[in-house]
Amino acid sequence: MNEPNFHPPVTVALTGASGAQYGLRLVEALVAAGHEVWVMVSKAAHLVIETETDASLPARPERLAQALSERSGAAAGQIRCFGREDWMAPVASGSGAPSAMVICPCSTGTLSAVATGASNNLIERAADVALKERRQLILVPRETPLSAIHLEHMLNLTRLGAVILPAAPGFYHRPATVDDLVDFIVARILNQLGIEHRLMPRWGE
Repeated sequence: MNEPNFHPPVTVALTGASGAQYGLRLVEALVAAGHEVWVMVSKAAHLVIETETDASLPARPERLAQALSERSGAAAGQIRCFGREDWMAPVASGSGAPSAMVICPCSTGTLSAVATGASNNLIERAADVALKERRQLILVPRETPLSAIHLEHMLNLTRLGAVILPAAPGFYHRPATVDDLVDFIVARILNQLGIEHRLMPRWGE
């Protein structure tokens, strides 16, 4: 039996900011685009997911991968999940990590940790790897108002090559549902990754 031929993996990390819908929808969109998806979910993100959505995702990586696969319609092996301290995961090393990582949503605590190179858990280490290897790193913060600390960390990360993509949906496409607002941000993330999608037309189309 032939192994599925997925597009290159994209790492998606969900942390404890509000906006769990963005991260879950991003996983679904990447699966639909045929990419392998490597997922990490922080402890706080599990609480946010239970609060903001109807999903209740298990913490164990194997069961989490199964639940996300069922939710997104992923093929066998298309979604891989890693625990918070799985230091042997490929994302923990420059020789194993994929070329792109998205932290969506990104809490201000995670933003701070990444900006200062803390690497206290696998999500922070994977982001640190992306920066040191000059790979694509997209952070999707959802916080308001922003303090000078938040803004300084965003500026530092931008100077290091990361993309700060706030979860601030526009309204010119006349959204009718919350899903439309979520898709607006997910479409912007996919555009940054260079991944084709049909979530919404580009400006002028």
